[in-house]
Amino acid sequence: MAPRTTSRNKDLVKGIGQFSRGKMYHKRGLWAIKEKNGGSFPRHEPQAKAEKPAEKPPKYYPADDIKVSSRAPRKHNPTKLRSSITPGTVLILLAGRFMGRRVVFLKQLPSGLLLITGPFKINGVPLRRVNQAYVIGTSTKVDISGVNVDQFTDKLFAKEKERRKKKTEGEFFEAAKEEKKVIPQERKDEQKGVDDPLLKAIDAVTDLRAYLGTRFTLKDGMKPHELKF
Repeated sequence: MAPRTTSRNKDLVKGIGQFSRGKMYHKRGLWAIKEKNGGSFPRHEPQAKAEKPAEKPPKYYPADDIKVSSRAPRKHNPTKLRSSITPGTVLILLAGRFMGRRVVFLKQLPSGLLLITGPFKINGVPLRRVNQAYVIGTSTKVDISGVNVDQFTDKLFAKEKERRKKKTEGEFFEAAKEEKKVIPQERKDEQKGVDDPLLKAIDAVTDLRAYLGTRFTLKDGMKPHELKF
């Protein structure tokens, strides 16, 4: 049943109803409600409201408006690894300093980048990170079950930020001559710890060392889309 939207006591003129208060008392059935509850209308006790602690207004206000970013923080989704790339797969680098080199894939880091190595003694490629968009996965695989790479994370490859100071022209060229990149001994030990067991697995396969040491190149007449790696 739809609720009543109009008053039962229509106005004859503004402020004067058709029925008196006593007549409306009986028409609305208020007498029955009062009789049912022992001669008085039912009362509902008001619910106790939770007391809010009084917050004092700030004494000082910032001179400039503080910008609040409306963008929600981005959720980092782990990069999906291509099905053709598995631990031990030989990859071909397509860009960067070692473009064309064949390297061994060790594992995928939390950032989504691939941890690879040459090994260094074979083709000069050290432990480094690469994006899987710049590699080609081949059908050749190396047994890396004896290689422990659990200690390698993205933090290991992060570069330390140095505070730059303005130099004069003479100081700039002198510093360029004197500064030489020195590889820490700890990084050398880590490279050796990975390469030694990996070299044993490579030497156990005929011609695999020579294959990794040869740079991949395209010759005249070769069609990249028809090659099988």
